[in-house]
This record gives sequence, C-alpha cells and structure tokens, in this order.
Amino acid sequence: MIIAVDFDGTIVEHRFPEIGKELPFATQTLRQLINDGHRLVLWTNRQGQELDDAIAWCRERGVEFYAINKCYPEENINYDEPRKIKVDIFIDDRNIGGLPEWGVIYELINKRMTYQDYLTEVLGGEISKKKKRHWWS
Repeated sequence: MIIAVDFDGTIVEHRFPEIGKELPFATQTLRQLINDGHRLVLWTNRQGQELDDAIAWCRERGVEFYAINKCYPEENINYDEPRKIKVDIFIDDRNIGGLPEWGVIYELINKRMTYQDYLTEVLGGEISKKKKRHWWS
C-alpha cells in the first residue's frame, strides 16, 4: 500500500516550527511498515528549512520516505494548482476521532481492518448500529 503520513501531531507532538517530541512508537511503526513493503509518503504543510529538518529528523531514526509532498519521487508539481495525493491510506492527527495509538494503526494496516472492525473486535461484540438519520428526515 501507499500510505501518506503527516508529521506534526502525527509523528511528533505539535511544536511547529520546532520539532516536537516523538509520539510513542511512531518511528518504530513507520520502520516496520516500510519493512513490510509499504511505501510511505511524507504529506506535510512544512516547507523549506522546516521540511528539511523534519526529513532529517526522520532519516536519523531510520525512516526514509518513498516521496515527500508528492505521489511519487519523479512527479512534477505545480503548487499553484489544487491537488490531491493518490494514496491508499492517510495517517493524520486531524482524522475524525483523532489519531489512534501507533500500535493500533499498525494492526489496522497489517490486518486490513477498518477502525470500526477493530473497535468491534476489542469490545468483543457488535458496536451499536443506530439507524442513520438524515437531515431531511
């Protein structure tokens, strides 16, 4: 799979423009995902020296990204146009419900589970499924 990973708030605590403290098991999990054959894309708002610092910080911890702020290394980007990255999964602290622990993230990817499947498994049964209500109902 190709997996986009945010930096601030996801790999490290939010301290932009500084680099925050590593979140528990973040780089260990990222290294394992790379070893499992996944391609990781660093997808961050950092630019210039702050981006270079983040890349170096990850590299020092054994995390080499397949691409940085683009879909693949050879991609030519026009930053004046809106774009969407082509990946299978996003790992970002801005997800609905926040960022799961890195061990949970690895399990979801490794078992190809949805977060709802994971919660059902952990809670030992079916999650309450309420009938969906729509605004027009």
